[in-house]
Amino acid sequence: MRINEIEYKRLDVPAAIASVVELTEALQKAENAESAAEVLLRYSRLERTVMTTLALSSIRASQNTADAFYEAEEQYYAEATPPLMEKLNGLYKAMLESAYRPQLEQRFGKVAFINAEIALKTISPEILGMMQEESLLEIEYQKLQGALTVEFRGETYPVTKMGKFKTDSDRATRKEAYEAEGRAYLAHKEEYDGIYDKMVEVRTRMARTLGHANFTPLGYLRMTRNSYDPAMVENFRNQVKRDIVPLVCKLKAQQAARLGLEKISFYDDGIMTLEGNPKPILEDEALYNAGLSFYRELDPKAAAMINSMDEMGAFDLYSRENKMSGGYCSTLPDLRTPFIFANFNGTAGDVEVFTHEGGHAFAAAIMLEDDEMLGLSEPTLESCEVHSMSMEFLAWPYLERFYGDKTEAAKLIHLICALEFLPYGCMVDEFQHIIYDNPDLTADERHEKWAELEKVYRPWIDFEDLPFWSEGRTWQRQLHIYTNPFYYIDYCLAQTVALEIFGIMAQQGWQEAWKHYMAYTSQGGSETFVGLVRNAGLRVPFDDGALEDSVKAAEAYIDAHKSLLR
Repeated sequence: MRINEIEYKRLDVPAAIASVVELTEALQKAENAESAAEVLLRYSRLERTVMTTLALSSIRASQNTADAFYEAEEQYYAEATPPLMEKLNGLYKAMLESAYRPQLEQRFGKVAFINAEIALKTISPEILGMMQEESLLEIEYQKLQGALTVEFRGETYPVTKMGKFKTDSDRATRKEAYEAEGRAYLAHKEEYDGIYDKMVEVRTRMARTLGHANFTPLGYLRMTRNSYDPAMVENFRNQVKRDIVPLVCKLKAQQAARLGLEKISFYDDGIMTLEGNPKPILEDEALYNAGLSFYRELDPKAAAMINSMDEMGAFDLYSRENKMSGGYCSTLPDLRTPFIFANFNGTAGDVEVFTHEGGHAFAAAIMLEDDEMLGLSEPTLESCEVHSMSMEFLAWPYLERFYGDKTEAAKLIHLICALEFLPYGCMVDEFQHIIYDNPDLTADERHEKWAELEKVYRPWIDFEDLPFWSEGRTWQRQLHIYTNPFYYIDYCLAQTVALEIFGIMAQQGWQEAWKHYMAYTSQGGSETFVGLVRNAGLRVPFDDGALEDSVKAAEAYIDAHKSLLR
C-alpha cells in the first residue's frame, strides 16, 4: 500500500498512557531478567505504533498547512502527548532501578540507560501545560511559514519557490528577488516576533520550574547531549572562528574577484561564477528517477531501501502553495519505511536534499531491521546528521547524471558551501545560547545580537539596505530556531565528520571513505556520538585541531580545481 492511501486513525492517547502504566508495573514486578526484557520489548512495539501514528499526522500536516483536519490533529497531540511523555518517565525510572539492569543493559545497550537518565530530567507534572503551550506555538510558526507567499514580477510564489530567482545569474534579478522575499517576511514581522517572544518565555518558565536558571541546560537535556556540554560546544565554535572563518573569507575574496565585485553583497553570497552556479539538468520527476538510480547502484541495502520507498510512494518532493518549507526524513516504524519530504526548486539544493535525506533514510532502514531496538537506543541527532551530510560527499561519483558537463564545478561548489556552512551553523548556535542565557532581551535586541554575530561569523557579507535581511532578522527563516532549540550545532558537528570523510575519499579513494561511513552507520545508536565517531576511526569534532586536516584536504582540492570556476 502507498503512504498516501494509508487510512489515518487518531492515536488513543489515554489508552497509550494506560498501557505505559501497566508496562511500568509489570517491569517493577518482573521476577527475572527475561521477563523484564519482554516488558521492554512490549513497550518497544507500543512505541513504534505511537511513533508511526504521530509521524503520519505530522507528515500530512506539513504537506498542506491549510488542511484544517490535520492542523486539528497536531493541536490535539500537542495537548495530549505531554502527559504520555510524563508517564514514560515512570517506565524509564523502573528501567534504571530494575534489579536486572546489568542484564538489560547487555541486551539493549548501555546508551539506552544513559538516555533514560537524561529523559527523567526533562519533564515533570508541573510543566505539562507549558509543554502544550510550546507545541501549539511551534504549530503556529509552521503554519505561518507554510502560508507565506512572495509577490515577484507580477506573480505570486510560495516562499520555497524563490530559490531559482535568488540564484539567477543576473545580479539585478537576485537583488529584486531578495527584496521581494524580505518584504513578504516584514509584512508578518509582528507575528514572527510575537511567536518567538512567547516561545522564549514558556521555555524559560519550564526550565525554572525544573530548577534551572534558564532554558540552556534544559535545552541540552532535551537534545539528549549524552557526551558533551556547552563548554565543549563553545570550544568547537572557537575552532570554527579560528580555522574556518579566515579560510572562507579568503574564498569569498576569490569569489568577488570572479564576479568582478569589490565586495560580496548578500544577494551575491551564494553565486560562485558570473554565469551562475551549475543547476541540475533534470527537474522534478526526472531528478527523482536519477536519485533512485543513484541509491540503487550505491549498495545492496540502499537499493532495497529506495525500491521499497518508491513502491510505497514514501516521498513528497515538489514545492507547492501551503506546503511547509524545508526538507526532512521521517520514519514510519510500523510500516518499516522512512519518508522523505522536500521542496524542489530547480537549484543544486534539489540534489543535495535528496542525497542528504536519503542518507537519513539509509541509516533508518538499517535500524528498522532490529526489532528489539528501543527508541532510547536510537542515535542522537548530531549522530544522525553524519549519516546524511557524509552521504552528500559519497554521492560525488554519481553526480554526472544530475549535472552533466557541469559536474566537476558542482562538486567544487558543494565543498566550498560545506565550509561556508560551518560559520553560519555556529552563528545559529551561539545566537540561541545568547537568547536563552538572556531571556529578557526584547525582539529588537535579539535582532541586534544576530547582526553582531554576522560580523563575527560572516564578515564578508554586505547586507546593504535590503529589507528584512539588513535588519538582523535573517534568523527568523530558520525553522530550527523556533521549533528545535539547540538543534543546529548538530549539523556543524556532523559536517566536520563529513569533511573528514571527504578528505579520506580525496586522498585514499571512495571505497576507503565508504568503509569508514559504514563503520560509523552500522553502529546505529549503540554508542554516544563521541563513541560512534571514535569507533569508526574518525576524529571527534571537540578535540583540539579536529578541523585542521579537513581544512588542508579541502584547500588542496579547491586549489587544484579552482580553474573550473570562472
